[in-house]
Amino acid sequence: MAADIITHFCRKTVINTLLRRVVHAVLFEVCALIILVPLMSHGFGMEMLHFGALAVILAICAMGCNMLYNQIYEMLEARFGWRRTPAIRVLHTLGFEAFFMAVALPLTAWWLAISVLDALLLDLTFSLFFMVYAFCFNWLFDIARQRLAQRHRR
Repeated sequence: MAADIITHFCRKTVINTLLRRVVHAVLFEVCALIILVPLMSHGFGMEMLHFGALAVILAICAMGCNMLYNQIYEMLEARFGWRRTPAIRVLHTLGFEAFFMAVALPLTAWWLAISVLDALLLDLTFSLFFMVYAFCFNWLFDIARQRLAQRHRR
């Protein structure tokens, strides 16, 4: 059973499985929260619990947006034969950040009782962090997935 799950997870198909998407999204968000909440709470002088609650809500929204965005992206990737080069990864990351900011901006302004402009500045700070983080995390995730697949085939 476990071997079947690993085999299923490690397939090299372009349209990936729901299991891979869930594992990717959860790992992505949990690792980001561990890094981001203490840094942003301290940097913006906010209570860690209040800021952490917003971060968890945004993480849940981000997981849903991520799964939808990547489903659409991977359909386009398959259709047009895109390769995951560094340039394509940068475009992928910028596209996701624009998509997610449309969701996060009003939520952030409301939760923190700040102006939309202040929320935009905070979301831009989040976006800068997540652009670098997403690029690195996704690249490492792909490498780990390929290595797991190669190990499992042996």
